[in-house]
Amino acid sequence: MCAVPQLKSKFQISYVQIDLLNIMNNQTDRFQCYSCAGDSCKQQELAVCSDALMCYSYSVSDSFGCRTFHKGCVAEDKAQFFCNTLHHGGKEPSAAEYSGECCQGNYCNNGTFPTLAPFMMTSQESASDYSQQTINLLLAILCPVVVLILILGIIILIMRKLHKRQMAALLNRDTDHFYQDDLRITAAGDSTLREVFEHSVTSGSGSGMPLLIQRTLAKQIHLNECIGKGRYGEVWRGIWHGESVAVKIFFSKDEASWTRETEIYSTVLLRHENILGFIGSDVTSHNSCTQLWLVTHYHELGSLYDYLNLTDLTTYQMLIILLSAISGIVHLHTEIFGTQGKPAIAHRDIKTKNILVKNNGTCVIADFGLAVTHTQATGVMDIAHNYRVGTKRYMAPEVLDETLNTSVFESYRRVDIYTFGLVMWEVCHKCLSEGIAEEYRPPFFDLVPSDPSFEDMRKVVCVDQQRPVIPNRWSSDPILSAISKLMKECWHQNPSARLTALRVKKSLMKIAMSDPKIHLDL
Repeated sequence: MCAVPQLKSKFQISYVQIDLLNIMNNQTDRFQCYSCAGDSCKQQELAVCSDALMCYSYSVSDSFGCRTFHKGCVAEDKAQFFCNTLHHGGKEPSAAEYSGECCQGNYCNNGTFPTLAPFMMTSQESASDYSQQTINLLLAILCPVVVLILILGIIILIMRKLHKRQMAALLNRDTDHFYQDDLRITAAGDSTLREVFEHSVTSGSGSGMPLLIQRTLAKQIHLNECIGKGRYGEVWRGIWHGESVAVKIFFSKDEASWTRETEIYSTVLLRHENILGFIGSDVTSHNSCTQLWLVTHYHELGSLYDYLNLTDLTTYQMLIILLSAISGIVHLHTEIFGTQGKPAIAHRDIKTKNILVKNNGTCVIADFGLAVTHTQATGVMDIAHNYRVGTKRYMAPEVLDETLNTSVFESYRRVDIYTFGLVMWEVCHKCLSEGIAEEYRPPFFDLVPSDPSFEDMRKVVCVDQQRPVIPNRWSSDPILSAISKLMKECWHQNPSARLTALRVKKSLMKIAMSDPKIHLDL
């Protein structure tokens, strides 16, 4: 449908002089006329109007060339408008114009409509109109975008200011909450606490919770019972949103281990079913003492060390433990390439106390305080700056005789394989064979004291080149016999002769599938 015509200021008008006054004064006859407007005229949908002084027909063209038509009756009060000015045409080709006719007689306006000159637009006008339309379109698109960007910028600035204020409040807050258990660890100065915040990992890693949420964990967790103690500190079972969580509280002297574990757990793509689930880390204080918290999933069966002390294993249980543990190590050792990839990670302290048992009998790897990472693309190797040197009983020969090539990442992976060989021995030691399972014993229990020194271990492992004794009963059990050969390849004196984690996993799966009575859902 055409719009109402818009007439330009420059125009010319043709007048048709009609003695309307005489007609109006002397005429007594009134006429009937056809009436229509716009689309109804095009479709010949003509109505009838009556008591007309005259009938009219009009053709109208706006400045865009859209034409409309009109018919109707002329009354006394409209005669001057309709019949004295019968034509209007602009000087420019694209100006609005109209043309009309008035007549007397019943239905005298039944004929065709007055003609108009063809509509033409000059190239200058066409370019001008096109440019104006383009400008209008760009403004319609760009204006909302600019406004949106400005709003987002303001929101980001506000959020950054709020974040800085919240972090400043966390750094300086005087904790007003108390726990029913009186937990104390070595006090640390304010400068140490500030450094921990400033140098700890950032959020956005895809592991655990966002950093800001982690920094409020201590307020939300109620500590119930202490479930373990060590040289690093204590482990507590806590309640967080109605669920049990494990809270590892570090001594301030072991701050480097806490920082390292937080960094490793926050590594992109670290999450795996055989890696301990990470919830967050926090720095808090109680009775003016600094506490470094690491919050993880809670597994009520405890460590593999505790589990083996209490449980004799079936062949199936033994294989499930070993396969799930080596699966976790494979995931650690493997570098995942991509924009959101994962570096290769060597644990450096694999032992039964750092492996936890889940309710379904599978295991997860824990305690990354000594971990080292490596990115192949950059060749960068990140080694923990930590006074801890690992567990002496599990130290590999190259660590004990100080021949470890610390500049090559593969050296650290081979150390993990050596220690996993000792873990395999511990697990198999508790596996029932012919109805018999030995009492739990740590590796080298018969060769070194309960708390061996570095020199004790060096003599046994490096000088005498001894390894844990393989019981005779294992030779009569196909599964245990095959695994005993595998563990010997893992703890080989020559690091380069040891298997890779992936090869160990494939070998264990092959051993498991060799017995038709064992069905593993892996």
